[in-house]
Amino acid sequence: MNLYLIDGTYELFRAYFSQPTYLSPDGRSVSAVRGIVQSLLALLRDDDVTHIGIAFDHVIPSFRNQMLNSYKTGSDTPADLLSQFPIAEQAASALGLVVWPMVEFEADDAIATSVARFRFDPVIKQIVICSPDKDFAQLVSNDKIVCLDRRRGIVINESLVHEKFGVQPQSIPDYLALVGDPADGIPGIPRWGAKGASALLDVYKHIENIPLDSSLWIVQPRGANAMSVSLKHGYPDALLYRSLTTLSTDVPIIETLDDLKWGGVPKDKFQAFCDEMGFGTIANSPKWWNYK
Repeated sequence: MNLYLIDGTYELFRAYFSQPTYLSPDGRSVSAVRGIVQSLLALLRDDDVTHIGIAFDHVIPSFRNQMLNSYKTGSDTPADLLSQFPIAEQAASALGLVVWPMVEFEADDAIATSVARFRFDPVIKQIVICSPDKDFAQLVSNDKIVCLDRRRGIVINESLVHEKFGVQPQSIPDYLALVGDPADGIPGIPRWGAKGASALLDVYKHIENIPLDSSLWIVQPRGANAMSVSLKHGYPDALLYRSLTTLSTDVPIIETLDDLKWGGVPKDKFQAFCDEMGFGTIANSPKWWNYK
């Protein structure tokens, strides 16, 4: 069997920017919620989806904001999207899914914790992370742990991670630390671009293995001397940024694999939710009802 892990925050953002405006009967903006319900139903129609969990964060400061002031805060997130996060969690629960609502941690950390917990379970053939987010590339392992870009229909395995970033999954946190990640507010190390970083990390794997003297480098990317000087000056920052780009596996998740087994859509609960949201056309669409 396969285990599906859903990045609910990514799904909600994607739905928000792709769906037309939709209001509930009481006037709340629920277009993103409507979109994520439709997206999850499409996934659940696949007979292969038997075990599943979904994680959300509320785009609020996490433990990483205490480590770096410039780390993303979500302050630019539209208010009518923020208001839909708790409703989206209700929607996922109404579909019969296990929901992990993150506050101190991020949704990515909940998924990373689940991967760490279940990766060696002999019952699981494959763990499928439903998100193309680059941060999840560090979790990929051969064909056992993969990312799924549902929109493009692409399964991202270890070879595709290397093809895209030029490094193995284990080096992704180092790569993002050196190159920077503007979306997360991580500035990176000056003079370190994608080509140079990937060339060196493909050889040395991690920041601490890279000699600070560029004359010792096995590969010599363009601007090697300037890169080594910059790394020497910014070495503490590079290690800090890597700690930020490394997903945590310390989320207090208690669910077992049996808890993640999906038993169908609870009919009364889902219909009540759809009635409240004004999702009349969606209410009768599930393939499987759970009448319990």
